[in-house]
Amino acid sequence: MTESFYTWLGIVIYIVVGITVAIFARRKLGFGMNEFFLGNRQIGGFVSALTYAATTYSAFMMVGLAGLTYKLGVGALGFELTYLCGLVLVVFFGPRFWLVGRKFDYLTHAQLLADRYQSRAVGIAATILCLIFLIPYAAIQVMGIGYLLAGVSKGAIPLLVGMIIAIVLAIVWANIAGLRSVAWTDALQALIMLVVSIAAVWYLAYRGFGGFGGFLDKMNKEIPQLLAGPGLFKFNVFFGLALPWIFFSLSNPQVTQRLFIPKSVTAFKQMIGGFLIFGFIYTVVSVLWGFGARLLLPGLEKADLATPLLLAHPTIPRAIAIIVMIGILAAAISTIDSILLTLSSMVARDIYKTGINPKASESLELKIGKVVIPIIAAIFFTFAYWAAGKKGLAFMIVPLSVAASAGLLMVVPAIVGAFFWKRATATGALISMVVGAVLVLILQLTGIKPLGWWPGVWGFIVCIGLYVIVSLLTKAPVQKAEEFIGYLKEELPKRNFI
Repeated sequence: MTESFYTWLGIVIYIVVGITVAIFARRKLGFGMNEFFLGNRQIGGFVSALTYAATTYSAFMMVGLAGLTYKLGVGALGFELTYLCGLVLVVFFGPRFWLVGRKFDYLTHAQLLADRYQSRAVGIAATILCLIFLIPYAAIQVMGIGYLLAGVSKGAIPLLVGMIIAIVLAIVWANIAGLRSVAWTDALQALIMLVVSIAAVWYLAYRGFGGFGGFLDKMNKEIPQLLAGPGLFKFNVFFGLALPWIFFSLSNPQVTQRLFIPKSVTAFKQMIGGFLIFGFIYTVVSVLWGFGARLLLPGLEKADLATPLLLAHPTIPRAIAIIVMIGILAAAISTIDSILLTLSSMVARDIYKTGINPKASESLELKIGKVVIPIIAAIFFTFAYWAAGKKGLAFMIVPLSVAASAGLLMVVPAIVGAFFWKRATATGALISMVVGAVLVLILQLTGIKPLGWWPGVWGFIVCIGLYVIVSLLTKAPVQKAEEFIGYLKEELPKRNFI
């Protein structure tokens, strides 16, 4: 049998199982925007934890983070752990999202901002910002799948075909039953990606190096420069990459939307606890995989190819390689699914209904949301196809992810202020988001890094300053601020979130 036969066999089995799960989820599908995009806010703790994990961890990990580890060393572990440290923000802000989401029927964080600041412009600006900056983040999932299938099949499946598979599956699963199908397939995919990644690293250590002791000894002898301190990271590079990651859980709409879906306080706590355990294990596994690739495949020009080429290495048996491939494929497609659903819901709710046709019926709003899913997917594919042809660090998967998160970071001051600062204004939120995002885009496109600091750092500094200063100079929506913040002060002590 050829390499491509086994690769295709694994893909077909994965597709059949995934579609079966999605169709089963459709049996419980009701009607309306909340049902299609939030599962009617009735998702249990176990599924919530796994869909949160699958949404967050994607091709970025076993392809992108492994590639970053391959190139720059142990600092990649510290960089990714900043995200888990940033999860403290979810422990603090998550209950607030959950409560106001149910109280005011919020579907997206852009809708939350528009209502809290009493400004349609704020919601539309937040939505446009998400549309612009999530394009590269979703595109890297598509790229990751393309690289993966091409590498595992040793070129029998071209990069373009792999990317087409990713987009088609994401569109199909997102449309079958909305959040219910995505959440249930996410649960399956999260379990696959965690179990097979652990098994793969265990097999790599024992087959390639005689055990974890031999693996670590080999690392100390052959790549000590990647293990010392931050590895090859420079501080400004590390900080520029890590800052958007710390606030990822607040800035990325596909993640904040997950904060609306648990059916109870207990389910919410299970979601956060389960994600923390999942995230730590998957991070360590991805970093070890990157080091293994560096030892067995030294000298790669493009670090993002480390995982695909390692899976094609004689050390990794074909069966293990195919299973790992399916795990990474599952991780990437789950993230694409989640982004497609979130962005389509934002277009329908925050642009169409809020900004264009406030009197639109829910059925029309839902129809708009479904129609734009393939359109957004086509944009993802176009960007991925373009970026896949680029070379160098600027077009590695990790920097592309952080570039996206740097732009999305500009919404964080407005979100924090919405929950805690009654004096915050719509003008302050709007100007800070727009100017900060434009600054990040300019710095990203030109490659300029004043004083050596990355675009996200400068954008965040300017964004915070503008938000505070402009808010102090303009009029706040006092009545809504009192209602919003007052409700949380009254309700939070009644709930046992901690």
